[in-house]
Amino acid sequence: MVNFTVDEIRGIMDKRNNIRNMSVIAHVDHGKSTLTDSLLAKAGIIAGSKAGETRATDTRKDEQERCITIKSTAISMYFEMEEKDLAFVKQEREKDCAGFLINLIDSPGHVDFSSEVTAALRVTDGALVVVDCVSGVCVQTETVLRQAIAERIRPVLFMNKMDRALLELQLEQEDLYQTFQRIVENVNVIIATYADDDGPMGVVRVDPANASVGFGSGLHGWAFTLKQFAEMYASKFGVDVDKLMSKLWGENFFSPKTKKWTKSKNEDNKRSFCMYILDPIYKVFDAIMNFKKDETDKLLDKLEVKSKMKYEELQQEGKPLMKTVMRTWLPAGEAMFMMIVVHLPSPVTAQRYRAEMLYEGPKDDSACVAMKACDPNGPLMMYISKMVPTTDKGRFYAFGRVFSGKIATGMKARIMGPNYIPGKKDDLYEKSIQRTILMMGRYIEAIEDVPCGNICGLVGVDQFLVKTGTITTSKEAHNLKVMKFSVSPVVRVAVEPKNPSDLPKLVEGLKRLAKSDPMVQCTIESSGEHIIAGAGELHLEICLKDLEEDHAQIPIKKSDPVVSYRETVAEESSQMCLSKSPNKHNRLFMRAVPMPDGLAEDIDNGEVNPRDDFKTRGRYLADKYEYDITEARKIWCFGPETNGPNIMVDCSKGVQYLNEIKDSVVAGFQWATKEGVLCDENCRGIRFNIYDVTLHTDAIHRGGGQIIPTARRCLYACVLTAEPRLMEPVYLVEIQCPENAVGGIYGVLNRRRGHVFEESQVVGTPMFQVKAYLPVNESFGFTADLRSNTGGQAFPQCVFDHWQVMPGDPMAAEANSKPYQICQETKKRKGLKEALPDLGSYLDKM
Repeated sequence: MVNFTVDEIRGIMDKRNNIRNMSVIAHVDHGKSTLTDSLLAKAGIIAGSKAGETRATDTRKDEQERCITIKSTAISMYFEMEEKDLAFVKQEREKDCAGFLINLIDSPGHVDFSSEVTAALRVTDGALVVVDCVSGVCVQTETVLRQAIAERIRPVLFMNKMDRALLELQLEQEDLYQTFQRIVENVNVIIATYADDDGPMGVVRVDPANASVGFGSGLHGWAFTLKQFAEMYASKFGVDVDKLMSKLWGENFFSPKTKKWTKSKNEDNKRSFCMYILDPIYKVFDAIMNFKKDETDKLLDKLEVKSKMKYEELQQEGKPLMKTVMRTWLPAGEAMFMMIVVHLPSPVTAQRYRAEMLYEGPKDDSACVAMKACDPNGPLMMYISKMVPTTDKGRFYAFGRVFSGKIATGMKARIMGPNYIPGKKDDLYEKSIQRTILMMGRYIEAIEDVPCGNICGLVGVDQFLVKTGTITTSKEAHNLKVMKFSVSPVVRVAVEPKNPSDLPKLVEGLKRLAKSDPMVQCTIESSGEHIIAGAGELHLEICLKDLEEDHAQIPIKKSDPVVSYRETVAEESSQMCLSKSPNKHNRLFMRAVPMPDGLAEDIDNGEVNPRDDFKTRGRYLADKYEYDITEARKIWCFGPETNGPNIMVDCSKGVQYLNEIKDSVVAGFQWATKEGVLCDENCRGIRFNIYDVTLHTDAIHRGGGQIIPTARRCLYACVLTAEPRLMEPVYLVEIQCPENAVGGIYGVLNRRRGHVFEESQVVGTPMFQVKAYLPVNESFGFTADLRSNTGGQAFPQCVFDHWQVMPGDPMAAEANSKPYQICQETKKRKGLKEALPDLGSYLDKM
């Protein structure tokens, strides 16, 4: 039975120091949803004996069937803490209040859904990083940890699947300790790479000795931190709990004969972690799994769990008995609850260092100050990170977090979309909030108002926001920063209804699909096709299934998946390109140059962006890429979409009226970089230089209508004279497999133009880890192909990694190169004319 009421939760919401917002993040199949069950069982939301099998946070039917998490799910829980444990909470906490509110978000592990993880991290302050102690730290563990630290989120570590290490691998105690030690080191290496100790968050490293690392098994529902064992032994030895905790990890050895601690291994002493912690656990496993009845009875008396167990439970034997014993002796909910409350920050602590990073405006205006202080009486600031579909078809709850102020049912607020600019009217609505609700997994609870530091859902905002946005009451407030996704949608599918009369339903369904997923892009091509772009095969498959069954509810025909390409140049333009305007009075002279390696990636990651101060940006470009400093300061714009990886640089000297046509040239540049000259794909990594401009003295003859098409033609001519090339997206594939299957992997990758760049054995296991690059357009059906060639022993994991230039000239028809074929196919699909672009139609003579 649920052991808390909505009123209790509403009461604790005001006590901001006793709130914890956290997300559970990990590599795919390391046991996030299984682990959250133990916390839900502690809160009484599900039965303790069912924890680990229910996966209560996987609310959708297809999540239960496929056994994967697809959407992140939020659940609020209320716990009371015992007096003795309150002393360990080092942060400020509310006086005489032992209740804690935990808002937990369970996130998916597949890289295809990593946008859900980003959305979950934005609204939380702490993260529980789950690592499978058999397979160790994997590629997705690193990705999610990097995202978390970029969002300034504090991690704690949990080693899951200890039961596998004991029962399947049958590891010795010392080996198991070494495995744990290695995982903790690996995680700390990743953390140290992305966060400094003197950074805003302070020391972020995890350490078993201060109980910020948990060990256990989510499936069997048991877990412990060193603190729990230290407490058991502290009373027996009469030592301080803190002192003992530091002794139980690391190079500490205890000799039972001499009763002395030493720092090195001898014949008669034993590592303290093995002796005091692993030994009892191994004994319980050994006695129960080998059906030693008498030993089991003695052990149960010693551990004082007999009194806590029911009579029927004691009659079981083998694995069921072991599960029950372990769950009673070391309940997982307890250990996780302690880790969360002690080590993860409350909103008051976290917003001090997170506010300035989340806020786009100045650091000293009222909204930012209120967010920093997490002030319930300040102006309302709330970030909506995603939309959650409701049982009501076509309506969504806006799900997000209140950073300052209070949001209440029926209050008027400003709803600002991501393109809102302070002082302007676009992307801004002033509407009243219909209802505020509390998210409880698959259920919701109505609630009157929600103060800052909490996570909640809103009804009636979905008509005004597409996916994300900011809600505020202050007229001066700026937006909260838009989220940065670690993957980009590169796989596209064209959809059409089987019944042409269903077209309006499809259009409506696509709108809803775009709302329900933070990542998906739905567009309409000029040829009238409806395109859905997603992060990978699995992601698209789920989206199309949703579209067919929920959002549009009509049968759909889908094309084969297509990959989007980028256009780039290989050399500097072979000649100065000149274009005249239609009235022959204006001339533009330009050249195209490829960008130096790494600059396009810097722009993607936001290291170089259009909002930077032009002097600092110029200095950065001059130092790192050896650009001429005067030119580097005169970057007119980035494109496509004003922030893409192409730049336009003004290299002209003393041209009259140049600033008057700047807007028109920029518009032409955005147009040309969005639809490239080869096959209408986006451009990437090109720098266009304007060398000279001849303009008509009369302003009416150099308007937008004259300049925009001219600029576009000139840019196209530049690209065509600069050895144009196509770029294709490349996946980083990480494959885990036993040694005998490695040969099959090489075969599959070679057939698909992939290449292996790293192969290593996972220490302590017979598994190999192979890393390879694989072009995205070769990746369809890759998983099935790989499994059939390795007897189902290899598990691939694909992450979008980078863009790579395809060898071969897309303009050489007689060579019939791969890029040429791709260009022709793309043009045919888009309904463009198939002839090669002719330089003469873009380049003018003097």
